[in-house]
Amino acid sequence: MDHEALFPDALFPEALFPDAASRCAAVVLDNLARPYPYAAHHVRRSAEDTAMPHELHPAFGTSFDWHSCVHMHWLGVSVLDSGRLDAAAADRLRDALGANLAAEKLSVEAAYLAANPTWERPYGWAWLVRLAAACASSHDAGLRAWGANLAGCVDTVAGLVSAWLDRAEYPVRHGLHTNSAFGLAWLVDAFRVLRQDDAAAACEAAARHWFADDSGWPSEWELSGQDFLSAGLSEADLMARVLSPADFAAWLGRFLPGLGTGSRMLTPVGVSDETDGYMVHLHGLNLTRSGQLARIVAVLRAHDADGSLSAVGSAAPVLAAAVQPLFAAGLRGLDSGDFMSTHWLASFAWDAAESIGALENR
Repeated sequence: MDHEALFPDALFPEALFPDAASRCAAVVLDNLARPYPYAAHHVRRSAEDTAMPHELHPAFGTSFDWHSCVHMHWLGVSVLDSGRLDAAAADRLRDALGANLAAEKLSVEAAYLAANPTWERPYGWAWLVRLAAACASSHDAGLRAWGANLAGCVDTVAGLVSAWLDRAEYPVRHGLHTNSAFGLAWLVDAFRVLRQDDAAAACEAAARHWFADDSGWPSEWELSGQDFLSAGLSEADLMARVLSPADFAAWLGRFLPGLGTGSRMLTPVGVSDETDGYMVHLHGLNLTRSGQLARIVAVLRAHDADGSLSAVGSAAPVLAAAVQPLFAAGLRGLDSGDFMSTHWLASFAWDAAESIGALENR
């Protein structure tokens, strides 16, 4: 059936994210050139363990911390692959990314991951494998070469993921980096692209084991002051990738019963201090919610393709109506100019824009 467009009479992402490619490219270049401040999160094992961040992480040693640097590279690859940059800007971005995504540097990163098997689990793992998938699936031969350079990192993470999921009894359910559902969602997608079938199957099995029987998620209670993820929508976003559209629609009806206009889960939140690295997480919450809702609505619309709206299908317009306000609110974080926002938010803005654009083009 026909659905009302979220952005009528305009193309997206330009309608809501003007000059997205050039803005994001500038953010990536700034991040890759900033060695400090840097939060290493490195566990020192002796007094002699004094290596500097760029020695520990020759590929991903800028942009405040390792995982942010990884997803800044994903953003740069995504912007390049979009073909929206002029030639000069594209060359500058390609040079900066290529200097880091060299085989010898990435071998050091893979070795560090193997030696520290719980480090950056699962958030940093997910962004790294997603970066590799973006490179590997590109039409650009240069980007695909970077994907080949990342193969050792992918193999390392695939082994770590399988070992983790074989032992983990319970998921982590909150709105920060260690959220299990958020990490699994990107891991399962990327492993599928990269044909890491065993790792993808392990992610799917964990998702079903942990979340398939969930119901009655307390959507009005989940917000806390430093979330950048909706724990409930992260779970739903994962299950949308694991279940068939029909099964997902039924699952969502049980998981989020009665979600309606004005729900706290669908309402944008503000940031009172742009310099506080934890408070600005709420900009990211707005952006991740908008992208997750767009993907969820896309699956519900696929379920409703024959035009026979079910009780769950009728929720799709309510969810879709929340996407634009959430995205617009989150995008304001990019305008602050403060590094506590700019070292990571653009990645989430581009991700949400891609998902909303895909929804519009269905």
